[in-house]
Amino acid sequence: MKNFSTVGPRLARTRARTGLAAALALAGALLLPSGVTAAPAACSFRADAPDQHKVVQGDTLWDIAGRFLDQPWCWPTVWGMNRDEIGNPHWIYPGQIIWFDRSAGRLRLGQPVAVSSDDGSGLATQRLQPQARVLGVGKDAIPSIPAQVIEPFLTQPLIIENDELAGAPRIVATPDNHVFIGKDDKAYVRGTLNGASAFQAFRPGKPLKDPQTGQVIAYEAFYLGTLSLQTAAQPGSDVHTFIVQSAREEMGKGDQLRPLPPMPMQNFVPHAPVQPVAARVLAIYGGVSHAGQNQVVSINRGQLDGLDVGAVLELYHTGKTVSDETAPKSWLGLRTQQVSLPDEKVGKLFIFRVFKHVSYGLIMQVSAPVEVGDHARSPE
Repeated sequence: MKNFSTVGPRLARTRARTGLAAALALAGALLLPSGVTAAPAACSFRADAPDQHKVVQGDTLWDIAGRFLDQPWCWPTVWGMNRDEIGNPHWIYPGQIIWFDRSAGRLRLGQPVAVSSDDGSGLATQRLQPQARVLGVGKDAIPSIPAQVIEPFLTQPLIIENDELAGAPRIVATPDNHVFIGKDDKAYVRGTLNGASAFQAFRPGKPLKDPQTGQVIAYEAFYLGTLSLQTAAQPGSDVHTFIVQSAREEMGKGDQLRPLPPMPMQNFVPHAPVQPVAARVLAIYGGVSHAGQNQVVSINRGQLDGLDVGAVLELYHTGKTVSDETAPKSWLGLRTQQVSLPDEKVGKLFIFRVFKHVSYGLIMQVSAPVEVGDHARSPE
């Protein structure tokens, strides 16, 4: 277990284990300031939780939470975060030390401080100096989950919701009536820009249907590239002139635009949703039928359903319906009783991008392949 060390005295460890439930109850119920989002009752520290961890490049908040906690979504409770703080990035940097305050049932952030020994030996020891959370630029802070896996999903328009599709500006003409255009070419666009000057081009793809209602709630989108406004429409015209800045694929008439979004932060706190969420897996990125760890799925719940970035859901297979072969036979000698088995928990899902009705999540832990239609629910 790299970069973890156990430095606390044996007596403190024994006392912490025996008083763990009380400490967590105190942290969750008494010490949290007003407005704190309570974590699920199942919050507890791991029996083998280390006394401290020195943060290194490559760590993630999820990994660190999993070293200390049985359930990573308990992170806000053991840091004493209120609801506003949960909504902000939690910036932790390589070189800092996270230490386990066993007496309070909390995790704290500190820096090692060398002090002289009191026995005259001249040897120095280390103490941990508590350090408040600092919300700064966050450039070098460790991410919540593996950044390289989710980067393409953070800014590219891979899901377009119905209201965005209806009002999106569109390419209506190209120079010399070319069928397709590429980098540095002009594009003539109609539509309302709402003051934006940098856009992404996309082409609507397969509709995403809600597994429960059958209604189309969004569309998958093919990302084509980026364009910048060269000249806005002049009086008497409603056509804007754009220049293609980058092109992943060729674009042409009918392709649509949306404003280039800012790069979202990647340091959000793993937490339980603020309200109960019951969702279904809409699609698996890449068009495959099954997904495993570190694969991206979309679900049919979003911001309007109480989801935000950093929310953690549990994944379940729907329980099967089987014949009860132990039931007494009917007078015809047939067994007709059917029973529904309970849903089977198969993994955890970290929500990293949220739209109005749809969200992207990264499968963090899985014991069986995830399928379209599987349940994604708030932690129990």
